[in-house]
Amino acid sequence: MSFDVWTADSSDWLAHWSAWPEREPHAHPAYASLYEGTGTRALCAAWRSDAGCVLYAFLLRDLQPFGADAADLITPYGYGGQFFWGEDRAAVADGFWRAFDEWAAGERVVSEFVRFSLFEDELLPYPGERQQKLVNVVRDLDPTADELWMDVEHKVRKNVKKARRTGVRIEFDDTGARLDDFLRLYLDTLDRREASERYAFPREFFARIPAPHVYVHALHGDTVVSSELVLLSQHHAYSFLGGTRSDAFDLRPNDLLKWELILWAKEKGKRRFVLGGGYEDGDGIFRYKRSFAPNGLVPFSVGRRVLQPELYRELTERTGGRADVDFFPAYRAGSG
Repeated sequence: MSFDVWTADSSDWLAHWSAWPEREPHAHPAYASLYEGTGTRALCAAWRSDAGCVLYAFLLRDLQPFGADAADLITPYGYGGQFFWGEDRAAVADGFWRAFDEWAAGERVVSEFVRFSLFEDELLPYPGERQQKLVNVVRDLDPTADELWMDVEHKVRKNVKKARRTGVRIEFDDTGARLDDFLRLYLDTLDRREASERYAFPREFFARIPAPHVYVHALHGDTVVSSELVLLSQHHAYSFLGGTRSDAFDLRPNDLLKWELILWAKEKGKRRFVLGGGYEDGDGIFRYKRSFAPNGLVPFSVGRRVLQPELYRELTERTGGRADVDFFPAYRAGSG
């Protein structure tokens, strides 16, 4: 049995991830390191034993700017948590959490915030508070292509047919050859939606995203009018980021893009395509995604733990935060 905490440049983290049957992208060291910055380090807590293995990727954030010789942790953007594989989940959970909490105490970790995987069978049981935030859309890829076609909403079938009639075609790109086209559409879409600047990732961010992933482009003539970046695990495809030209909406390129992506992922042997959710419960983005899998609604949950209660209260009071607001940790309510 062994418990280790590795940095993103450790070959051990990559080797442990590579030995994992699922190889989920959000736990890859190169993916976690995309979110490193001043005072923020990507780390991985790993457990290996005859009973099973654990891989837990997270970001350790220095609390020096808050006047505390301490830290807190959060999982990278996307779907994470304490991924498990092996024979005895309960035995591994007991050993892992004892070892992890001992390490966290030594690092003076005040709080922990986890964005969980949608698939609970991949995770250890969590010892803290678990709260459902939104509902995500997941397209089961087990049905035949004909069954999938009849299982999307009527408007999707109508829009796919329209896109094909207007000459829209789909291109799959696993090399990033059209990265500049993707970036233009992605950033224009952020501006149109008045999204937070924190999502305006630079070109270098996309150039560093680890394989396997694929860009899916919808072209009208020689122009890319809709584009999406999809992250891949052994059994899942994850819609990550994308954009569409506003003057191409009437061509319905994104409907065709997502439909062809569903067929492509099925052909590649993936079990599920995760379309994600909306910004708010039941908003237009969520309803659009749901049209591709009306029955594929899966709860998205987060986990919260306070590991140093006295210091948590002190930081919350010092920063003017309120423990009763729905933001965690409360002392970061004004800074994110």
